[in-house]
Amino acid sequence: MDWVPAWLHEWFATIDWLHFGTIPIFTAVIGWLINWTGLIMLFSPVRFRGVRVPGMRELASVLPRKIQEVPGFLQGGLGWQGIIPARAAKMGSIAVDKAIAKLGTPAEFYQQLEPDQIAQHIVTVFEPEIPEMVDRVMRTDHPKLWRDVPPRVKEAVYVRVQQQLPGIVRRVTTEIGIHIDQLLDPKIMVIDHFEKNPALVNRIFRDFGQRELNLMVNFGLLFGFVLGIPVAVLDHTFGQWWLLPVLGVFVGWITNALGMWLIFEPPEPKKFGPIRVHGLFPRRQSEAAEVYAQIIADDVITLQHIGDFLLDGPRGDRTRQMLATAMRPAIDRAAGPARAAVRVAIGSQHYDTIRESVAREAVGRTISPFKDPEFSRQQADKIRQLVARRTKELPPRDFVEMMRAAIKEDEWMLYAHGAIMGAGGGFLHLWIFGVGGGG
Repeated sequence: MDWVPAWLHEWFATIDWLHFGTIPIFTAVIGWLINWTGLIMLFSPVRFRGVRVPGMRELASVLPRKIQEVPGFLQGGLGWQGIIPARAAKMGSIAVDKAIAKLGTPAEFYQQLEPDQIAQHIVTVFEPEIPEMVDRVMRTDHPKLWRDVPPRVKEAVYVRVQQQLPGIVRRVTTEIGIHIDQLLDPKIMVIDHFEKNPALVNRIFRDFGQRELNLMVNFGLLFGFVLGIPVAVLDHTFGQWWLLPVLGVFVGWITNALGMWLIFEPPEPKKFGPIRVHGLFPRRQSEAAEVYAQIIADDVITLQHIGDFLLDGPRGDRTRQMLATAMRPAIDRAAGPARAAVRVAIGSQHYDTIRESVAREAVGRTISPFKDPEFSRQQADKIRQLVARRTKELPPRDFVEMMRAAIKEDEWMLYAHGAIMGAGGGFLHLWIFGVGGGG
């Protein structure tokens, strides 16, 4: 060992190996705990849990923007909500901008659902309800006239309307298809649905990425141990009481940052000599696309939700008016040769009132089969195939940005959490083993 410098001999000779060796062990355990609790912070709880604090809302409004982003602060609460579910609406917005908008226009989604099949389903569901609907409208708007109509004539009216129904419905589904870009806003629909169902965003990560997330936790053990070695060297060299807590801050911060980098970066494979590096999530983009598409098709862009949005969403009045306008000529055709006689018998104003009432009533009935859960499930596979295909075609950087959207701006909370735990680990080691080194 003559080649070893004397100062290094002396440095090794003064090492307290128990003190020195336990530092990497401590940083390894702290690194594992940091990433494990970081996952809990990401996903739990799904809904905000905490207490309302008087004056918190007003105080939060003047604090730095980063502090305002802590879940609950701007709502006047002291507590926590998982970072991902807390940012569900943000992820929904970015998912639309980065991915769903590229996956297809509203018209493409609508055509994927095969409007002819929708029309056939509407006819099947709606046809038995026609007598009851016509009865109710006529009893409400012109009870005396309808009461005096012979049963055979009523039956003839029912049959006539039922005969016209397929044409009416085809016109309705065609009109929806023509104007779908003005009637349906996927961005609003997705944001609203994610905001109301934040657990869905958790599912997007967990259903395909649980293995990678668990690996990130285990890497925290490795990162912590490796980073703990230079910490032990510095602690032994300088022997200052404050070194371990201060270096623990850096170890905790770096451990979390490395964990996040491991999951998302780089989005495309890169080679550093013989080592090939690729983010854990983007390397499984194809599998992720299938899981993502299944969730979108089953829970977000469904025929049922499209029907809800068309009739009850922010543009529902426009949908109803458009469909009623499309139905009026069909209702006139249903009246057939008797239309002129009916107009004379009850007056043009009454006839137009009845026609408007039938049209308005029929609008809701023709859209209601959209809300049939079983039919919606049958159609979901078509949406799933479209979303999966287009998601697989996304550039890796766009895919990563879509997946990371919910946490990108809030990662500092995870890093701060790691830094605090790292400092705590340093103080704990100091308390148990005291000050080490030559100081």
